[in-house]
Amino acid sequence: MKLYNEWNIQGFVLLSLSIQTILILFAPFRKRTNNAFIIFLLWVAYLGADWAANFGVGLISNSQKFSQKHDDDADILAFWAPFLLLHLGGPDTITAFALEDNALWQRHLVGLLSQVAAAIIVFGQSFPRNRLWVPTVLLFVAGTIKYGERTRALFLANLNRFRESMLKEPIPAPCYAKLMEEYTSMKGANLPVQIELIPEPNIYSDTGHYNDDDDVDEGMLVDVAAVEHAYSFFKIFDGLIVDLIFSFRESDDSRPFFRRIHPRDAFKVLAIELNFIYETLYTKVAVVHSMVGYIVRFISWLAVMAAFSTFYCLDKKVFRRIDVGITYTLLFGAIGLDTIALFTLVFSDWTAASIRKPSRYNCIAAIKKLFCPLLQKFLNLKRINWTDTKSTSVMDCARRSLLRRWSESLHQYSLIDYCLEERHHEKNYFIYVIDEYLGLKDIYDMKYVSRKTFTEGLWDFIFDELKMKSSPADDPETAKRICSVRGESALQKAGNTKLLRYIVDVEYDQSLILWHIATEILYHTESSNEDANTTQRDICKTLSDYMLYLLVMRPTMMSAVAGIGLKRFHDTCTEAKHFFQRKVNIGENQEQACAKILEVDTDVEPVAVNGDRSKSVLFDACILAKELRNLEADKKWKLMSEVWVELLSYAASHCRANTHAAQLSKGGELITFVWLLMAHFGTGDQYQINKGGQPRAKLIVGK
Repeated sequence: MKLYNEWNIQGFVLLSLSIQTILILFAPFRKRTNNAFIIFLLWVAYLGADWAANFGVGLISNSQKFSQKHDDDADILAFWAPFLLLHLGGPDTITAFALEDNALWQRHLVGLLSQVAAAIIVFGQSFPRNRLWVPTVLLFVAGTIKYGERTRALFLANLNRFRESMLKEPIPAPCYAKLMEEYTSMKGANLPVQIELIPEPNIYSDTGHYNDDDDVDEGMLVDVAAVEHAYSFFKIFDGLIVDLIFSFRESDDSRPFFRRIHPRDAFKVLAIELNFIYETLYTKVAVVHSMVGYIVRFISWLAVMAAFSTFYCLDKKVFRRIDVGITYTLLFGAIGLDTIALFTLVFSDWTAASIRKPSRYNCIAAIKKLFCPLLQKFLNLKRINWTDTKSTSVMDCARRSLLRRWSESLHQYSLIDYCLEERHHEKNYFIYVIDEYLGLKDIYDMKYVSRKTFTEGLWDFIFDELKMKSSPADDPETAKRICSVRGESALQKAGNTKLLRYIVDVEYDQSLILWHIATEILYHTESSNEDANTTQRDICKTLSDYMLYLLVMRPTMMSAVAGIGLKRFHDTCTEAKHFFQRKVNIGENQEQACAKILEVDTDVEPVAVNGDRSKSVLFDACILAKELRNLEADKKWKLMSEVWVELLSYAASHCRANTHAAQLSKGGELITFVWLLMAHFGTGDQYQINKGGQPRAKLIVGK
């Protein structure tokens, strides 16, 4: 207790600085990894940062409140209070851990006012005999600025405020009452009159700058140019985040561009655009990247440097050496954090988006010209490594850990594998306690989730399929029809209407589980020596396991289409476990288990035997697998892969936009890239206005 009373303030001040260092260095990892353990540690640090700073200010105030006389220690303690205010402002790399934090900006505003008041009280208790009043005031200014930046960033990223800022000027409709009065008057005068709609000319110009040849280097989009395009599309489509509707004028800006470029370049642009969305919602970027932001940030940095210089020049013999050392640590920490923030600011995508814009000042233009090659090299390090095998080089490992824009991997979840492993755990008391009393069964089930590196072949296939399907999307009705297909289009194109009942006659979640089990059965019971066939098989397997992962482990992303998906999944798993307990011996693998399923006689429909109380679709999927097995090998896997792309695109377009945005802070998901690509191709229910201009009604009087 004596040790705590003696060193508690010093401990909490250093703890607060340590947490700030952790956050500014590791917070960007949230968009690069979906590792639950890392995200949990960052969540603990995010919550602990405010707690440590608030508690530290309270300890300083309490220590001075009960002091009977002024001493020199009170001066240095008062000097530490603005440091804690500076820490409450948080690093630039994280303002909100989740979207819900932005909605609590009023709470942070109250916190700003209360903590500023607390810092003033602490300083006032040591005034006027405070030897450090000059650096204290300087740091107080810097701390107030930093906390104010955080509060404003939360306010701007609040989805309600964000939606209001996205709304355009209201478009007035023609004056119906006045027009009809004139029409009735002319009719009463027996004049031949009629109402005619005359479309106004399109006042929006096409974005011809997207055809610049200097954006392409050896057939590939230069990274700086990719950032510029991504920023342009972000400014056009940022309303997607809050479910605003669009006209086909916006689609005309992006659709020709994405239809022209290589799939790899398209993915690069999408990744950068999603990074802009992430930083707008979860960091201080919207506040800092403006002329006012630059000026305020410079004032804050200048105040910290002035405080350091002033403290360095003062006579510090009256203070304890340990306290002086802690103060220097805090000052160097503040300078170091600002330096890292400056580096992040200079080498950010936001800087790259403006680097090639013309400047009125020759000196700024010259600096940009010199800086552009260095920025291009830095952006090269952020490129996704398009390989089918994970590189083990030190440089690539460092890039993947520190500079990538998303996780670059897909989660995989296999129903057959899960049931084989869990068949003997049905009556496990430990698992029952975890599920029933702690609600941690999902965390326990994460051990059955694997990861697979995202490959170029998979993306090329998805991109080409969506590109082909978006060709006729020229009006809202067609766009909605394209995004509403979930496999039937692929079957109809292949002329295989016999399998439509597994798509159109069942709910989406039932269809997904049916096709997942059928894919598992065929993948493990058939082999192929043809390279093209092998690629299609791998695509089917990857998308099948990924979609089941979303349904089971990320139900919020599938809530709009899942229905009773979890109920159906658990019933199917229960039937599969019972079947494996009877038919599959210990040690037998997935290939043998799938072969045993295929051996079951399915001449009678399962619903005729089991009724509809159980929602299991295990043997319905067996029937589907047998029908698919009768198709030609080279056509079968291509058809199945096309069905899976449609199932993926259907889920992507029906997932709420804020759910996509929330997932950006957890490593990102492929389904979000598909959602954004569909929007750029002009397919989706957000397009509800035709590309024609605002029609104008006019009375035409005949002779």
